[in-house]
Amino acid sequence: MDLTDTAEDEAFRAEVRAWLHDHLTGEFAEAKGLGGPGREHEAFDVRLKWDRDLALHGWTCLDWPKEYGGRAASVAQQVIFHEEYARADAPIRVSHIGEQLLGPTLIAFGTEEQKQRFLPGIRDVTELWCQGYSEPDAGSDLANVKTTAVLGEDGAEWILNGQKVWTSLAHLADWCFVVARTDPEAPKHRGLSYLLVPMKQPGVEVRPILQLTRTSEFNEVYFTDARTAAANVVGAVDDGWRIAMATLGFERGVSTLGQQIGFRRELDAVIALARRTGALDEPLILDRLTRAGIGLDVLRLNALRSMTGLADGAPGPAASIAKLAWARWHRDLGELAMDVLGPAGTVTGPDYDLDEWQRLWLFSRADTIYGGSDEIQRNVIAERVLGLPKEPRA
Repeated sequence: MDLTDTAEDEAFRAEVRAWLHDHLTGEFAEAKGLGGPGREHEAFDVRLKWDRDLALHGWTCLDWPKEYGGRAASVAQQVIFHEEYARADAPIRVSHIGEQLLGPTLIAFGTEEQKQRFLPGIRDVTELWCQGYSEPDAGSDLANVKTTAVLGEDGAEWILNGQKVWTSLAHLADWCFVVARTDPEAPKHRGLSYLLVPMKQPGVEVRPILQLTRTSEFNEVYFTDARTAAANVVGAVDDGWRIAMATLGFERGVSTLGQQIGFRRELDAVIALARRTGALDEPLILDRLTRAGIGLDVLRLNALRSMTGLADGAPGPAASIAKLAWARWHRDLGELAMDVLGPAGTVTGPDYDLDEWQRLWLFSRADTIYGGSDEIQRNVIAERVLGLPKEPRA
């Protein structure tokens, strides 16, 4: 895929850059760079206001069809937006789960009634979403879900019981898309349904999980006779596995190129830190920094190659290659930053005040786990990309 800017794309890039320059002022300018991994609590109200300002001016949901409020932007234009957004160091979005995961899923698999009901709230950032996938015994093995959903006697509502875990931003969400077991007799990859469940109701309890960074971005969620309308199942009943896998595909789309701009900023800052501490004069540190720079170039080239498959919808299983690669690269960068800091990296303030490098190191421990662990990504690549025999399953 040739991502060299055409004249139209150059004009689009200039439009994005100018808009960001004009609007990243005042309280929005003060929130630049806030809300990254391990810092999702930072300036949340300002970042929500910023997201709504983006929506007001048509900068949310760029890839959505125009009939649902999007711009029907090309892949190249989506890449441009994410790159310029990252270069401007704009605040981290609060609505990405709804916009980048559920929205495309509803457009691909939802009924027209579901699209009309839920897409406007996502586009305008008036309803926030979280993802109800993982459970204590169903993390990387998502098909082991035990949360149940049964239709009430009158058939008007689904009744949910069970527990979800590692649910990012559940404490702030209005809705959750939940994978639940609707046929307990079916094989575990079948008998699952994809339900849209309101969070603000009796029977939904959210308990924050304290992370290594002393923040609580993700949560446990308990459903005790929680309810949602019978019509709030996406796709067919008992076909939730297919819908859930499609959502994961959307998760690894175009925005990864913007993510890499942020990675470049972090790497440049680690190099500057190494100059200040004198670590740059150590051959092993210099070698690792050089390898990190080369590795980041490889990430970008692989992401660009992956974009060639987007014309037909969500990225395929090859997107697992990108997840595996960037997660390990970012984890290694956190370790490198701590080695550049040296002994000073082991000391915090009296109230466990972490600096940016300590937070990076601690939070990036999770990069190779969330969104599909390294082990699962390797299985996906082996079985669905390389065509190797499937791993024996009990």
